[in-house]
Amino acid sequence: MKIGLQIATTSLLGLALIGLALFWPAGTFDYWQAWVFLGIFVVLSVIYTVYVGVKNPEVLRRRMNAGPTHESRPVQKVVSSGVVLTFFALLVVSGFDHRFGWSNVGTTVALVGNVLAAVGLLITMVVVVQNSYAAANITVEADQTVVSTGLYGLVRHPMYFGGLVMLIGMPFALGSYWAVVIVLVDLVFLAARILDEEKALTEELTGYREYTEKVHSRLVPHVW
Repeated sequence: MKIGLQIATTSLLGLALIGLALFWPAGTFDYWQAWVFLGIFVVLSVIYTVYVGVKNPEVLRRRMNAGPTHESRPVQKVVSSGVVLTFFALLVVSGFDHRFGWSNVGTTVALVGNVLAAVGLLITMVVVVQNSYAAANITVEADQTVVSTGLYGLVRHPMYFGGLVMLIGMPFALGSYWAVVIVLVDLVFLAARILDEEKALTEELTGYREYTEKVHSRLVPHVW
């Protein structure tokens, strides 16, 4: 009951912040791209939370420990802060773009962007189902084992891959070509996070070094 209340409170607060970051810069609620994106985000998040809450509540506890303050590694504190800031910067830039009409993103492109965002979000959710140790912060638990099947057989960090797909779709979904610049900045933070995380996993998680020799791609299959 307590964890359920925490999740509900955190989710509502997060949704309110996202809405504020979109509609305040836009200067209006007449922003259909934002409403469609928020609708997809909320529906998928609710389905995921209910499913995981029934199947494996412990996963939700791990996912609650998110953000820079929950990171134990100094590099991750900086990187996590950068990821959060760039995420909200993307929303704010998109909102201002809508207000001042900097971009001319067609309806079809916006819908494709929403599909990409939805697919990316779904990938991150599938990853958590396949690996219950997939936490929001970098940590290795005593009984944790290496997962090498499913999406982990394609890339070593499928959750970040899903997040990347979602991020690529978001600027188009929100009707802003300028927000793509923020995605490029976020890629730098994502690469830094992966490199430091792999260092920690190699040192602390038994079998991870052997796993990296089997699955060579970190983020994007056959690219990096």
